[in-house]
Amino acid sequence: MTLRIALLITALSATLLASAQARSFAEIKASGTIKIATEAAFKPFNYYNGTKLTGFEVDLGNLLAKQMGLKVQWVVQPFDNLLIGLAQNRYDLVIASHGITPERQKAVDFSNPHYCTGGAIITRTNGPMTAQALAGKTVAVQVGTTYLDNIKKVSNVKEVKTFPKDSDAQSAVLLGRADAWVTDRFLGLEAVKAQNGKLVQGAMLFQERNGMPVKKGNASLLKEVNAALATVQSSGSYAKISQQYFGQDIRCK
Repeated sequence: MTLRIALLITALSATLLASAQARSFAEIKASGTIKIATEAAFKPFNYYNGTKLTGFEVDLGNLLAKQMGLKVQWVVQPFDNLLIGLAQNRYDLVIASHGITPERQKAVDFSNPHYCTGGAIITRTNGPMTAQALAGKTVAVQVGTTYLDNIKKVSNVKEVKTFPKDSDAQSAVLLGRADAWVTDRFLGLEAVKAQNGKLVQGAMLFQERNGMPVKKGNASLLKEVNAALATVQSSGSYAKISQQYFGQDIRCK
């Protein structure tokens, strides 16, 4: 088999896989297990505590699965691969702090928001604390995120450096390779607390509603996820885990 033919077969297989229909809720229910993907590098939402996958979104995913009468098989992927894998039916649902944007809504269907947040500036003491103060500065941000999209809208930023993980962007600020880091406000607060005075949180740059993506057109699963989310929010279970991680209820008001 020539390399050209092999590459053609590989590309055709990937196209067919991406276009195949996602598992319906009835099929997931029959299997007894829902496959949920996350990043596992976004503390306190999804991360490893030693070898244990944990965080607010992991606990929420387990809670939603239980409400739907399912077990969970967790799949960990880099953030910028998550929606690609969803399109290729590698898993059924993604819970990884995806901001609901018009561009993403063209590619996936989102659940109702599972929390509200926004992008905040994180910097060293005496660093830039406002959008105006970022003029002439170098800003670190994770690739593939809405934080990257929004920092590009801030005028007069000298340079935007992208990193595979938020922890890499944070390190760039700590090491003086960037003047500021733009990330989720709750993640930023966690980082500020962990760094014991080396970092401070500045202004919010934008507000954001985050949802859980399913493959485009998977209406049966989306309906059940939304119903389960509404149930755990009304029962007090959602508020309990939210208080555990943030000391407040972070649902969208």
